[in-house]
Amino acid sequence: MIKGSLVALVTPMTVQGEVDWPALDRLVDFHLENGTDGIVAAGTTGEPSTLSFEEHFEVIRRVVARVEGKIPVIAGTGSNSTKEAIELTRYANKVGVDYCLISTPYYNKPTQEGLYLHYKAIAEASDLPIILYNVPGRTAVDMHNETVLRLAELDKIVALKDATGDLERGKVLIDAVAGTGFQIFSGDDATACELILMGGSGNISVTANVAPKQMHEMCAAAMAGDTSKAHQINTRLMPLNTGLFVESNPIPTKWALYDMGLIDLGIRLPLTPLSTKYHTTIHEALQLAGVIQK
Repeated sequence: MIKGSLVALVTPMTVQGEVDWPALDRLVDFHLENGTDGIVAAGTTGEPSTLSFEEHFEVIRRVVARVEGKIPVIAGTGSNSTKEAIELTRYANKVGVDYCLISTPYYNKPTQEGLYLHYKAIAEASDLPIILYNVPGRTAVDMHNETVLRLAELDKIVALKDATGDLERGKVLIDAVAGTGFQIFSGDDATACELILMGGSGNISVTANVAPKQMHEMCAAAMAGDTSKAHQINTRLMPLNTGLFVESNPIPTKWALYDMGLIDLGIRLPLTPLSTKYHTTIHEALQLAGVIQK
């Protein structure tokens, strides 16, 4: 079982839009040094929709190689094509990944039965445990709690990343799976602290890209039931939790990492670099979180 702060890692790129492999290695090292509990490679924040198959595979392989088993690696292997998701998941099986994170299929808007059969087919083709990922704000399909609970009965499906931000709904799921071993992770930085305090297993986080130590400490405090400490850290992180979404993820996060001197400004169309009007907002949020000094 994994717990804590699991970073949804960006894929660093040069200003020409090529994957910056040395920078990817540096980011992995940054997380190993700062207490991140697990790394999601090629998840939504890693721009998989604009990576070629070869690049997608290589991001996953390279992160696994750099981590060297020190912390779990979770591969983003979702697709709106069940066949393609199975192919990505089978590759992840081969290179030493610990889990696969699979988003609901985007754009084609399957029914709840379609979602169930999609995940069931992937689970049957995988040797790895699978984390469901419900993010209706990006995929235009919402996986209902009833479907999650149905899927939780399958052996290979072990957790859910809930990016709805709906704490009441999250609490219903946490209570429903209590004692089964099935885990609920937040996928919404702004509400993650509260979900963990309700019994969630951690946060699959965008904010952890730039504040890994602080996010790890917040998750650890919340999981230990130290409400005061968790809230204190979360208050300092909140400007980042909201500011990193002033434009589509990972636009602000990539600019923040550039501001920190960790990556170049590269991003792939149709995404564009962060609008100048938001630079001060993100810079000040980094200062408030204690990530940078000035």
